[in-house]
Amino acid sequence: MASHLETELGKLKSIIIKIGNLAESQVSEAVKSLLSEPGSESKEVKKTESKIDKLDVKIDDICQSVFALQQPVASDLRFIMSAMQMSNQIERIGDLSMSIIKLSKSIKEKHELISKFNIAEITGEVEMIILKTNQCFEVLDESKIDDIFFLNNSIKDKSGEAIENIIGEMKNNSKTVVSGTNLIMALKHLERIADHCTNIAESVYFMINAKTIKHEKLNDKK
Repeated sequence: MASHLETELGKLKSIIIKIGNLAESQVSEAVKSLLSEPGSESKEVKKTESKIDKLDVKIDDICQSVFALQQPVASDLRFIMSAMQMSNQIERIGDLSMSIIKLSKSIKEKHELISKFNIAEITGEVEMIILKTNQCFEVLDESKIDDIFFLNNSIKDKSGEAIENIIGEMKNNSKTVVSGTNLIMALKHLERIADHCTNIAESVYFMINAKTIKHEKLNDKK
């Protein structure tokens, strides 16, 4: 029979998987809103955001309860510490997705700007990085961490190039200033989502190896 601690840790993992899947869904809605016309902020999206916030609080409650009553050590302690950090990162991904959905409504020249600067390629990589991040945690698959760091760097490079091009467009055509500014903000939010995914991957690495790691130094630590 599983101990009370094992039961609580199992519950904690299930909730983190659930909140991760909800965040993945929110990112998909944000991408759809950014790439499609018109942008939408449906009741379902708001409901999902509310679920993410409630699960974030629930994860904190479980972690605090386990700390106070079970006195976990070693790998269990690392798991709980990582769970608290990951929950916070996932909650931020949900918030950023909602912000992108709101910003997408203000990008009037959406199709022209989106297609001209190949934003779809960036959003595709953002959807991929959160998918791999969820898989990485669910099965504690260390091999996916390199992929996550690679995608983060790729998203940053492509987003930086797109932002430079959008600024050039705004200088040449003043009518695109409002839309271009909102699109730049959306791209920065996508970059932040990728950063949070990378932070989660670092937490998984810590969980598995009992070592802290920053992605640019991963190879040095191995």
